[in-house]
Amino acid sequence: MDKTVDGTKPFRSSRLEEADGEGLNPTHNRTMGEIIAARFSRRSFLQGSLAATAIAATVSPLALAAAVDAKASTSASRFDFAEVVAGVDADHHVAEGYDADVLLRWGDRLFADAPEFDPTAQSPEAQARQFGYNNDYVGFIPLDGADDRGLLVVNHEYTNEHLMFPGIVTIVDGEITVAEADRTRVDIEMAAHGGTIVEIRKEGGKWRPVLDGALNRRITAGTEMALSGPAAGHDRLKTKADPTGRRVHGTINNCAGGVTPWGTYIMAEENIHGYFMGALPDGHPEAANYERMGIPEGTYAWGRFHDRFDLSKEPNEANRFGWVVEVDVMDPNSVPKKRTALGRFKHEGAESIVAKNGKVVFYLGDDERFDYVYKFVTAGTYDPDDRAANMDLLDEGTLYVARFEEDGTLEWLPLIHGEGPLTEENGFASQADLLIETRRAADLLEATPMDRPEDVEPNGTNGRVYVMLTNNTRRKDDQVDAANPRAANAFGHIIEIAEADGDFSATRGTWEVLLKCGDPSVAEVGATFSTATSENGWFGMPDNCAVDADGRLWVSTDGNSPKATGRTDGLWAVDTDGEARGTSRLFYRVPVGAEMCGPLMTDDMETMFVAVQHPGDGGEDWEGFGRPSYYEDLSTRWPDFDEAMPVRPAVVAITRTGGGRIG
Repeated sequence: MDKTVDGTKPFRSSRLEEADGEGLNPTHNRTMGEIIAARFSRRSFLQGSLAATAIAATVSPLALAAAVDAKASTSASRFDFAEVVAGVDADHHVAEGYDADVLLRWGDRLFADAPEFDPTAQSPEAQARQFGYNNDYVGFIPLDGADDRGLLVVNHEYTNEHLMFPGIVTIVDGEITVAEADRTRVDIEMAAHGGTIVEIRKEGGKWRPVLDGALNRRITAGTEMALSGPAAGHDRLKTKADPTGRRVHGTINNCAGGVTPWGTYIMAEENIHGYFMGALPDGHPEAANYERMGIPEGTYAWGRFHDRFDLSKEPNEANRFGWVVEVDVMDPNSVPKKRTALGRFKHEGAESIVAKNGKVVFYLGDDERFDYVYKFVTAGTYDPDDRAANMDLLDEGTLYVARFEEDGTLEWLPLIHGEGPLTEENGFASQADLLIETRRAADLLEATPMDRPEDVEPNGTNGRVYVMLTNNTRRKDDQVDAANPRAANAFGHIIEIAEADGDFSATRGTWEVLLKCGDPSVAEVGATFSTATSENGWFGMPDNCAVDADGRLWVSTDGNSPKATGRTDGLWAVDTDGEARGTSRLFYRVPVGAEMCGPLMTDDMETMFVAVQHPGDGGEDWEGFGRPSYYEDLSTRWPDFDEAMPVRPAVVAITRTGGGRIG
């Protein structure tokens, strides 16, 4: 979204997460970088790979706890595989001794009666029965308790029309210009959004989709949904098409997500701002609210054909997006619910865990520079023996936002109407108002602005929480000093949280920097990988992550471009305990132009599902191609490598050759 061309609309950069741009937080709350700098000023002289060893020798509560937990406290990593060599080419690569099989590609049939994929004759009707575009979150819900049969749930975040459609691109002065969209193309894009629910089975050691699965389903930008929770029915959610404020069509820009303990599928709406166009009427009361969310940006042309995406015609429609959506996968006719109690912002994901008291805790990142980390604690408790009793747990509870202190403590601040500054005097007439404007409420509580919070993953094995902070290139050069060497933070970092008394529902805890990312051989980067990390093992721009059944951390990335890092994105295994803490090694890397999403390890640890998003984009960044990549002239034709097929985002199933546990 940070590119424009001479055509009728902006050219969409594939990396929508980076395109949220300047940062929309108007406050002067101290940034996470400033807090880290203040906390670690005494060791600011440490640079590069030396920093990990020296920091481990200082007082670090979580690092010391990790060493105690490890007991065996040796330098041995908990991971055992031959590391992939980092680099850039047209194919994907997995560690030796493993198979990486494409399970589902954009356009693949999901139903026995669905049409075969024909990229030259696409239609909205066909796409609605085929696997969608740009797969991001991947979840697995076992059926009948089996390890070899279950439902794969996948988010389809957004579309790249220059890679999807033939005959729409021209090159002007070395830049891509995309032809004006017509109604059919828009409706295909809308059908390619949303999510997929499909039964898969493992036969002969390989996974395959079951096209006659009774629970198979496509969710799109047109699927009817319900609004539930405190904001449902509020006047600010009412439109001409829905005067009740309780029904909405579709979900958009679903990035990461989650699977609940009771087996429902969570979709998290993230960069919703690009889908709206037009202008609010002068003096409209939503103006400040929309400005805080970056609405409208008008990247998509949907508002030309669907009035609800034109603010001048439906000024409240944008308030109906930016929520967490829950889907009952066991009923293919169920109405998905947008759970407003979890707040409205640019949700990266919603991973959950059951706390000691039986309440369910969801961790949430707001993926924008200088925005916040949240968690939601249900009012009710989880009943493992009664699925029906859990189905509306997400409608009542407390939403919290994080404040990180310099002394390494953490406070979770409740967003409750009437408490502190969250009053009618400050524009919040009810809890509904507060949730519709969650960002502004968090501003008033003086939460800590973060460097693009993405996945936030609780670890039930070691009791900690991992926060992926992708980057923040907007930190200014004049902030650089000995205490803050990470101005223009291009590579991001990972925060580790320990909740008080190991209770995920606690309102206090402690925090530690697990990793400052980037190339540790470049001193000024200030990366803190362990000295055992090889030249292939370091990474930048952490994005999604997964904790496997053994409590080990896996991190996927978004932004390791050929020019910036000399490598593609991929999946890295990261040690968090013992003397190997801070050691990382590369397990899988994606084709040129792609982003690494997912990842998900099955409970038996014999399959890792990963999602390869927008492969083939940005060909000008790779010396091996050297020009813009688009449908007719692609830097790669992964995964088919067929001249008749465009590049296709896909979900990949990684298994050990001959079977066995991964890593």
